[in-house]
Amino acid sequence: MTFTKKHLTVIGFYLFLAWTVSAQQSDNLDDTAHYALIEQYAKARETKDTLLLDKILTKDIDQLVSTGEWRRGFDTAKAGMLRSSSNNPGSRILTVEHVRYLNDRTAVVDARYEIKNTDGSIRKMWSTFINVRIDDRWKIAAIRNMLPRPSPDQ
Repeated sequence: MTFTKKHLTVIGFYLFLAWTVSAQQSDNLDDTAHYALIEQYAKARETKDTLLLDKILTKDIDQLVSTGEWRRGFDTAKAGMLRSSSNNPGSRILTVEHVRYLNDRTAVVDARYEIKNTDGSIRKMWSTFINVRIDDRWKIAAIRNMLPRPSPDQ
C-alpha cells in the first residue's frame, strides 16, 4: 500500500490525538491519586489512625501549622497531628481545589481545610501539600496550613 502525503498527515493527526487523550487520562489518574491521598490524610487525622499516617507520610515530612509551629520529621509531625486532633475536636473536611505537577514525581496540591468545631462554628483554612512519588506510590512530604485573615484594608 502506498501512502500519500495526505494519508501521512491524517495518520499523524490521529496519532497526536491518541497521545493527547492518553496524556490527559494519565493526568486524571494521577489527580485521582492525590484526591484519594488527601482523603486518607483527613481520615487518619479524624480517627487518629497512626498506621494510616505511617503509610501516607514520608519519613522526613515537615509541616507548618496555622499557629506558626514547625513540625519537622515523621515522629514530631505525627505527635503534633495527634495532639492537635485531640485538642481541636470536630470534623475535618479537606477539599482539593488544584493539583500542579512540578515533574512526574512531585505535585503541589492545594485544598480548602475546614474544621467544624463541636460548638457548630467552622474554622476555614487553606492547606498546601507537597506530594512525592516513592516506589510508584504518592506520599505527603510537606504540609503548609494557613488561616486567612482579613487584610488591614478591609
